[in-house]
Amino acid sequence: MRGWDDLYPLPVPPSWVPGAAVGILSLHFIQKLIFPYFWADLRYLLKVMTYGLRVEMYRLQGRVVTVLDKFVKLAEKQPHKPFLVYEGAVHTYRDVDRKSNRIAQVFLQHEALKKGDTVALLMGNEPDFIHVWFGLAKLGCVVAFLNFNVRFRSLLHCVSSCEPKILVVGADLLGTLEEILPKLQKDVSVWVMAKDSTFPSVHTLIDKIEAASEDPVPVNRCSANSLKSAVLYIFTSGTTGLPKAAVISHLQILKGAAGLWAFGATSEDIIYITLPLYHSAASLLGIGGCIELGATCVLKKKFSASQFWNDCRRYNVTVIQYIGELCRYLCNQPVVSGIKVMTICLSV
Repeated sequence: MRGWDDLYPLPVPPSWVPGAAVGILSLHFIQKLIFPYFWADLRYLLKVMTYGLRVEMYRLQGRVVTVLDKFVKLAEKQPHKPFLVYEGAVHTYRDVDRKSNRIAQVFLQHEALKKGDTVALLMGNEPDFIHVWFGLAKLGCVVAFLNFNVRFRSLLHCVSSCEPKILVVGADLLGTLEEILPKLQKDVSVWVMAKDSTFPSVHTLIDKIEAASEDPVPVNRCSANSLKSAVLYIFTSGTTGLPKAAVISHLQILKGAAGLWAFGATSEDIIYITLPLYHSAASLLGIGGCIELGATCVLKKKFSASQFWNDCRRYNVTVIQYIGELCRYLCNQPVVSGIKVMTICLSV
């Protein structure tokens, strides 16, 4: 009597199948051994390519969506979510949007600024840096970030090279303004973040902001015609001569703002920024990155190695931004207990 196996013999796989299986397993182990981060890198690459394709589709469709546009949408969508935390004070998305509207209204009423005009910004890390930056961007101005560590001749060179209509100076940099004011071009209108000024022909901004309307400016003022149009000037440090201005377009800001998202950060993260805002790492990757995510930023006036981890614990920071030297200073600090492992974003 014939058995089941005789009636229905099991199919014999082709002779190449065992060899292929062994080859695939071998490749897997070799990949794990030599290229352990292959799949993580591939996922990252696919995310970047997807983002690039999305921006390219906007361009082909004639849609110009800037980081500022995304911020305004977020102020409508999540008005009460903290956007900036500075020295314990919380500034929501709505707060920053309305304050920047006020600043835009001040310059709209008191200065004959045209779309595309340049305004230079000499300020340290503080919320008003972002308020002024966004307010001027809403008027369609190109904003030049001046390095406040640069003094006299180099600073005058930076101002003259970007040919601004207006120079806005932070309240804590009036000493620097006093140095350059006698040599400053006469056609540059100077504004200070204060209620009163002892300098002749220098305008005050705080008092006018308090009296200004929160209404948004006409949309046609800030709407961009092209992603390749200039929107920022960011200066080099001047270590090999006088500082030089890098022209930053809307497209470059969008690419920089996508960095935190590409590294895996989410809208639930809290990003700690101690780098100076005049640097692209803090402004484009940091502030722009927070906007791309819809996240919260903890802004520090200046880096402090002794306060760094305490700040991270105090504000529940999940992402830190750094350049190489910063880590050396942190590693030289005494060990602090109770600090959890954090996501780290490297800015080069």
